[in-house]
Amino acid sequence: MSISSYFGPELEVFEKAINWQRYLRANIATHLKGDVLEVGAGIGTMTKLYLSPESKVSVGSWLALEPDPNLRASIEALILDGTLPALCDTQGGTLQDIQQTVYFDSILYVDVLEHIKDDYGELALAIKHLNIGGRLIVMSPAHQGLFSALDHLAGHYRRYNYNSLVGLTPPGSRVIEVKYLDCIGMVASLGNRVFLHQGTPSENQVRLWDRAMVPLSRFFDPIFQYRVGKSILTVWEKTAFVKVYTGNRPGRGIQF
Repeated sequence: MSISSYFGPELEVFEKAINWQRYLRANIATHLKGDVLEVGAGIGTMTKLYLSPESKVSVGSWLALEPDPNLRASIEALILDGTLPALCDTQGGTLQDIQQTVYFDSILYVDVLEHIKDDYGELALAIKHLNIGGRLIVMSPAHQGLFSALDHLAGHYRRYNYNSLVGLTPPGSRVIEVKYLDCIGMVASLGNRVFLHQGTPSENQVRLWDRAMVPLSRFFDPIFQYRVGKSILTVWEKTAFVKVYTGNRPGRGIQF
């Protein structure tokens, strides 16, 4: 369940995609409550987004979990200088490093699950760490057919669709929402996949996408009933405690 180690320039480039970040927040914020665990928090971009005063997201605590010490140092600096509120803390490692007796009300993965080889085992363990009624929120790149040089550069194992994510539903949980986002951006991704074969996008390209395409996607996504997009949001709710979580092969389990 380890997260593939990667630290590349797109973390800083995409940090400037303000419209996209706000669009994500608009779709994810309603699922955040109580004690929150953010897995693979990176340099704290999403952490800042949800804990900023303008977000109006009300949570009890926020733990930013990040295995890369260089990335985690950025989060620590944000906590020390007061950019992140006192309710926020950070911890090194992966989900396996969280004590078995620690539970959360929301667990968040934003562009992280695709970095994890055993994605089913990861989600099963995440459900274990939720309270009953808690939410597991996963935002991932969509459509394996769009897998590009950027995915390869970033250390992605895969991209997802509705069936592949619903098929990962762990015991003791149920899917409550699946939606595709950024239908206009999907056209750009398809163009990159077929014609450009480009790795990390430039700041100008990200700026064009964020300022021109994302606002259009916010308009058209509901019209298309969130059935088309280059990203996919899936939310599970924990319904029961279970004693055995199976890994990605039947018959192999993790006992709790």
